[in-house]
Amino acid sequence: MNSHDVVITGIGLVSSLGEGPDAHWRKLTQPGFQPVLDAERFAPYTIHPLPEIDWNLQIAKRGDQRQMETWQRLGTYAAGLALDDAGIKGNDELSTTMDMVVAAGGGERDEAVDAAILAASESRNDRDVLLNEKLTTELRPTLFLAQLSNLLAGNISIVHKVTGSSRTFMGEEGAGVSAVETAAARIRSGQSTHVLVGGAFQTEHSDMLLGYELAGYLHRGPWKPVWQRQGSEGGGVVTGSGGAFLVLEQREHAKSRGRRIYAELGPIVSGRARRRLGELDAEIATLLKQAELPAGELLTISGASGAHAATAAEKAVLDTNPALAVRGFSTLTGHMKEAQFPFAVALAAMAIDRKAGYPVFDAAAEKPFDGAPKTVLATAIGYHQFEGMGLIKAA
Repeated sequence: MNSHDVVITGIGLVSSLGEGPDAHWRKLTQPGFQPVLDAERFAPYTIHPLPEIDWNLQIAKRGDQRQMETWQRLGTYAAGLALDDAGIKGNDELSTTMDMVVAAGGGERDEAVDAAILAASESRNDRDVLLNEKLTTELRPTLFLAQLSNLLAGNISIVHKVTGSSRTFMGEEGAGVSAVETAAARIRSGQSTHVLVGGAFQTEHSDMLLGYELAGYLHRGPWKPVWQRQGSEGGGVVTGSGGAFLVLEQREHAKSRGRRIYAELGPIVSGRARRRLGELDAEIATLLKQAELPAGELLTISGASGAHAATAAEKAVLDTNPALAVRGFSTLTGHMKEAQFPFAVALAAMAIDRKAGYPVFDAAAEKPFDGAPKTVLATAIGYHQFEGMGLIKAA
């Protein structure tokens, strides 16, 4: 134990299950709880939709809300929940010295402009000229047909007054792993004393689903738990809207404020296997060795997406270790892309704080876990690239 240990003092969660750690704990620990699904709006694809959210609770100014599309409001809202939980929101001294690391995608596209360009191209042959015309008249103020990734961090700074250094990572699950990994490294090195880290993903937007389906990743047909989609129609990914932010602090910084500590963040390891050469299984096994798993039964919070190849590889490697009691939480929340790893870390910290594991989410593929976990493994094996995992320990 040393003063630069990384501890978790704030958790902000939003998903189809509700908002906040308490709401998620109640539902995730309720045996037989059924996921919230919407199989109609984007049929034949199923999603896990957002619950009703009163944005005013974390984004007070309506003008600020209007400037953001849903994914930014979602991230800003979840960040506010984490800051509240850590006792930082409204404290100018802590907010202005707080660093931030955000995992974000490319933002929601302007579907009306995309449709207008496609419609106009049907009656014109000078499509290069057409595209230039549209780009000079229809671009957003961000000079992009979508929203820029770093706008999420910018809006968090504006709304919650977090004005230390800021970094944004892009790259789906890998962005979430890199964000947490970087935030923890800054604290361990003494570069930061407290960091806000996390991400958000809004799937209820046609262009977000299109990106998955162009490569055949989306699951079709009746919904199934994440471990049971292998060989099913289409791909195996069922997406969900959600956001997850964490407040990480140096141990001494948290103790000096008298804050509750959920858990300590142990080693975070990551890599990128050459999947076309069949190296993913070996890479996952290597990461498990690098994580230095403790002896004995180990609760494992898996961010498995359901993507056939990636999820099959993860399950095959995890199944070789009989000590791992795995929980595929996207069975109940859906796959949340950039927010997946921060969400897994949050669930791990909650289990340690409450001294209890989660019941099985899929009785056919997961085994029970008894007792109070002192260490929990969290994984995020990207649905098509990047692999990461980390240990969360009792503080």
